[in-house]
Amino acid sequence: MSGTTTAAVRPRRRAAGAGANRWVVLVVLCLSLLLVALDSTVLHVAVPAVTEDLRPGAVELLWIVDVYPLVCASLLILFGTLGDRIGRRRVLLLGYALFGVASAVAAFAPSAHTLILARALLGIGGAMIMPATLSILRQVFPDRRERALAIGIWSAVAAVGAAVGPLLGGFLLEHFWWGSVFLVNIPLMLVSLPIGRMLLPESRGERDGPWDVTGALMAAAGLFGVVLGVKRLGGGESAASPFTTVPLLLGAALLFLFVRRQGRRPHPLVDLRMFRRPAFSTSVGCIVLAMLALVGLELIAAQYLQLVLGLSPLQTGLRLLPLTVAAMAAGLAGARMLRRFGPRRMVCAGFCLTAAAVVTLTAMGGEDNARLLLCGFVLLGFGLETTLFGAYESMLSEAPAEQAGGAAAIGETSYQLGAGIGIALLGSVMNKAYAPGLTPVPGVPSGASRAAGHSLGEAYEVAGRLGGPAGEALRRAARDSFVHGLHVTLVVSAVLLLLGAMMALRLPRIMQCGEPSADEVPAVGAVPSPREPQKPKVSA
Repeated sequence: MSGTTTAAVRPRRRAAGAGANRWVVLVVLCLSLLLVALDSTVLHVAVPAVTEDLRPGAVELLWIVDVYPLVCASLLILFGTLGDRIGRRRVLLLGYALFGVASAVAAFAPSAHTLILARALLGIGGAMIMPATLSILRQVFPDRRERALAIGIWSAVAAVGAAVGPLLGGFLLEHFWWGSVFLVNIPLMLVSLPIGRMLLPESRGERDGPWDVTGALMAAAGLFGVVLGVKRLGGGESAASPFTTVPLLLGAALLFLFVRRQGRRPHPLVDLRMFRRPAFSTSVGCIVLAMLALVGLELIAAQYLQLVLGLSPLQTGLRLLPLTVAAMAAGLAGARMLRRFGPRRMVCAGFCLTAAAVVTLTAMGGEDNARLLLCGFVLLGFGLETTLFGAYESMLSEAPAEQAGGAAAIGETSYQLGAGIGIALLGSVMNKAYAPGLTPVPGVPSGASRAAGHSLGEAYEVAGRLGGPAGEALRRAARDSFVHGLHVTLVVSAVLLLLGAMMALRLPRIMQCGEPSADEVPAVGAVPSPREPQKPKVSA
């Protein structure tokens, strides 16, 4: 082979990011995901220390905790589609840099307002990183079998990050000040930025027509309003409050106008024809429903373990650890299960297994049953990860290669919306089932009973102030009512999960390993014909 031919081949190999290097790329992408997953949970254990040092008000404290996921969820579509336009690696590297700078600002924040600003910047960085990791993964693994394995590893890392966050935060707080939970991001970013620049391939979608800046801002503002309203509902705010209804209505109106705008433009920001593919739309619906049914249960389970069983935060984390380990195992085994059973049976079985776990947990009572909790949490983690893995893989594989960033952003936005709606819905169910049990408590004044009906933690505070037999009676009634409310919430979750299993029946029966044509989207109900695999558009 001549030197000219050899020189021509080498750049193409480097540009494709394929061969042995694609697994190195996966490691870099998983490190990116680990950072974002860690930062979403690491602050939770530091809230008391932040409160003691910065003295934030109640509203400021709420924004410190919520501004990161709120901003991140709002900007996923904007940055996902921007990556399709200007280059996914470029957006990812910019996200790295912003994440590192914002972490330093947050670590040394002198006031609550500075910390809120830094957390918002972290949310922007997270929104740049999350869809870019999935869309680059979609490009460097054009073969669906290998991509399924890569997505399984990717999702297992997400489970690890979410679980390690509180444990890492607790360790750092025992030895350092609260800002150290943010400083841990900086060394990782200093490593990720140059390695990502050297190893990650640049890729982008088609750039026909101008980027729809107006549409991107409409989507961001609409999602911000909807997520803010949903979070306020999940926090116990009244649905009649203008601070809840106004953001919800404005956000919904903007999203409606965004959808209309995209349908009329010759070069839309997000090609909504993807939703005509049954596998794509069903996968998105499964992600929403799975998170809607389950994310609220995590919060309720943590309260049950700490307030009913009296476990410490560390003991609570250890009790929930089997859920994470099972989720990791499901992620790593997901590719093999998908090849053997196909998307339809895999996602449907995941929903059913998760519903069985939820029903099993209805046997929880006022006394500790470690074996029951272990069995229920293992089934819950394995079933949930099986469902989400199958849904994510089907959604990403169904999207055209040039729309990978937009598709990844839609998946992540669905995840965030499902989580927010789940907290609001299941929290409301829990409160409706919990409060009535505290109305007629013998020997307890009606005012104290009403205050105790707000939450189990508040009931314990009221019982402590009352003291004596009345306080003990209120404490016992509150605990029994909480367990009853937990059982009702679990049953509602099981029903939602079974609805998800029925929805999953619309997914393909077998795993199609050929890529669909990028420029052709079948009509609703049409069966796409097999075509040659689509070559990813990748440049050095």
